[in-house]
Amino acid sequence: MTAPADITSRTPADSAVTLAHIMSEHDTNLYGTVHGGVVMKLIDDAAAAAAGRHAGVPAVTVSVEEMTFLAPVRAGDLLTVRAQVDHAGRTSMDVTVAVTAERWNLTGPVTRAATAHLVFVAVDADGQPHRVPALHPATPADRRRQRQARARRHRRTTETRS
Repeated sequence: MTAPADITSRTPADSAVTLAHIMSEHDTNLYGTVHGGVVMKLIDDAAAAAAGRHAGVPAVTVSVEEMTFLAPVRAGDLLTVRAQVDHAGRTSMDVTVAVTAERWNLTGPVTRAATAHLVFVAVDADGQPHRVPALHPATPADRRRQRQARARRHRRTTETRS
């Protein structure tokens, strides 16, 4: 799938993705909580979908900048994974993911289970970096997240030069 030629910019909402999955006994470890790797896969899936939507072409994971597990997830929890692009460079995108958990059959409480920041690069059919549309934040929260993503990006580039 390629991006329409007339799209030169997008807002974070244009490519935001929400995945929901009910965790089962097959997802758990010996302690009865969901394996961190299962949560990480869902985070990567949602982030890749948001980055791909923004780019209009496939996007591959370059790095996981930060991943924090905040609360355990158990079998029977409805895990909701929300991803959005916070910053777009020439070919790369910074994506933030928020994960919440709640019992599948109850209303509330909703628990923040994890957060993550990932970096993706858009690629063409030959696997080469592909230019992405500009990102234009539409809300104050979008602008705050873009500032935070730019700060993470600056730290990344500064650290690699050291």
